Amino acid sequence: MAEFLDLESKDGVRMPWNVIPGTKQESSNSVIPVSLLYTPLKPFPNLPILPYSPLRCRSCRSILNPFAVIDYAAKIWICPFCFNRNHFPQHYASISDANLPAELYPEYTTIEYEPLPELHAQNHTPLVYLFVVDNCLIEEEIGYLKLALSQALDLMPDDALIGFITFGSFVQVHELGFSGGGSGIPKCYVFKGSKEVSKDKVMEQLNFFDRKPKPAAGVVAGVRDGLTSESIARFLLPASECEFTLNSLLEELQKDPWGVPSDQRASRCTGTALSIAAHVLGACVPGSGARIMAFVGGPSTEGPGAIVSKNLSEPIRSHKDLDKDSAPYYHKAVKFYEGLSKQLVHQGHIVDLFACALDQVGLAEMKVAVESTGGLVVLAESFGHSVFKDSLKRVFQAGEHDLGPASNGIFEVSCSKDMKIQGILGPCASLEKKGLLCSETVIGQGNTSAWKLCGLDKATTLCIYFDIAKKESPDAIGEATSNLFYLQFLTYYQHISGRMRLRISTISRRWVSGPGSTQELIAGFDQEAAAVTLARLVSFKMENEAEFDPIRWLDRSLIRLCSKYGDYQKENPNSFSLSPRFSIFPQFIFHLRRSQFVQP
Repeated sequence: MAEFLDLESKDGVRMPWNVIPGTKQESSNSVIPVSLLYTPLKPFPNLPILPYSPLRCRSCRSILNPFAVIDYAAKIWICPFCFNRNHFPQHYASISDANLPAELYPEYTTIEYEPLPELHAQNHTPLVYLFVVDNCLIEEEIGYLKLALSQALDLMPDDALIGFITFGSFVQVHELGFSGGGSGIPKCYVFKGSKEVSKDKVMEQLNFFDRKPKPAAGVVAGVRDGLTSESIARFLLPASECEFTLNSLLEELQKDPWGVPSDQRASRCTGTALSIAAHVLGACVPGSGARIMAFVGGPSTEGPGAIVSKNLSEPIRSHKDLDKDSAPYYHKAVKFYEGLSKQLVHQGHIVDLFACALDQVGLAEMKVAVESTGGLVVLAESFGHSVFKDSLKRVFQAGEHDLGPASNGIFEVSCSKDMKIQGILGPCASLEKKGLLCSETVIGQGNTSAWKLCGLDKATTLCIYFDIAKKESPDAIGEATSNLFYLQFLTYYQHISGRMRLRISTISRRWVSGPGSTQELIAGFDQEAAAVTLARLVSFKMENEAEFDPIRWLDRSLIRLCSKYGDYQKENPNSFSLSPRFSIFPQFIFHLRRSQFVQP
């Protein structure tokens, strides 16, 4: 496996087939789908960061890379994806065989661009953290949560913007920055938790346009669209400026004062609180990296997104209720969170869920918002548990095991014309960029060649599935150059420093086709990557196909793979043997089919 690890260390890519079946039929017969695992922000020790904008092909919009053919005399480069001829701009005039720009060095197949501030209008935006805190907790749990949040504040960068919302029966939006011209006392804006609040209503009640006329309908808020920085600073303030105010609020944080009868659950409006948080961020920092960090200690019982009634006589829905479609609140709650996730994806914002309770909190309903925005989920029994405290520290703490979080990313794929993109399985949302690269068959987030990655870190890995479009006979592959294909991945993201960056990875692999191609396919088979892509595909099918039998499907896939690539004599089981390239794969499938992830 050493050569595959070397490829991963170079570009962050692992492929089950490093030599690709050359036609649609051969790809189908190979059992394991043509796919790859890509880690967009994988750390590389010597990754060059270029202080200028990349050069794009006029036709397919792919970016100049080491596989481009260069005509130094005519100052032209030929795109390896569409074969279009492009002229170099004036600032590349000195290019020659002995004077190459960094993006053409053969070893720099992965490279990053960070244009200078003057080349980018808004190149530096601090990260934003909006805490949404459940106060329907017992005093002991509130104490644990206060301590954990205080420690988190100490780890934050000084320029990070902080916001604070609490919720129980009502949602309280706390004002952290307040002018001395008034009373000098911080305010708290209260919203009723039993009904959904529109963005316009939130902006009106928070007095965003108190001293300035409201802009025309349909305009997105933010500094660029007329919202004053003073209005934003009342609710989102740099950590260095709001530390005292926020610590004071945490010290005064108490259990929800509205009494709870002994035969009822606490009145908790989780959905309303998250919706208002999304509206606040959409008004203040649209299109900039921001995290809603929700700390929840029980089930939502009030307003949109509720999963159970307040009466304790009514049990919370179980897995069996969901299977039988007999959970009365489920579909309505899922529809609400789907709408919330679309809003957050449009804004480029993330939802993190820290659920610490012995009871359920409604993750089944909320997961669509967390998954599509690339958020984190931490489940523990108590806010005093080490799992919660250590996980919260890792979000902010720099060091060997830090997450290196980034945000507000856009991911694009370019590929040679004989491949089509089926889709991606991972924490992303489709941007619906349809075109010739999109396959008719869809897996995961498909029918697009661009995706939104609201939240990603250095361990985030996307699984991309491809469809082979070639249908002609193997004889059509003639010249040595025609059996190469190329893939390019573009990840545009907001670095933890606040600057926008663009990472480019361009890779090349070979097609093989015809009777003698089996041994070449075997030589390029990565059984670890194959096990991961197959496991992700099984997980996706289990969730989306009602009558899918995962164990039977895995068994049939393994049998088909062994019958195609194994050596054996018919009716003689002892004669069966597999190449070392496949030898561990059956063990992977054996343990997968017996694991708790697949067993009913």
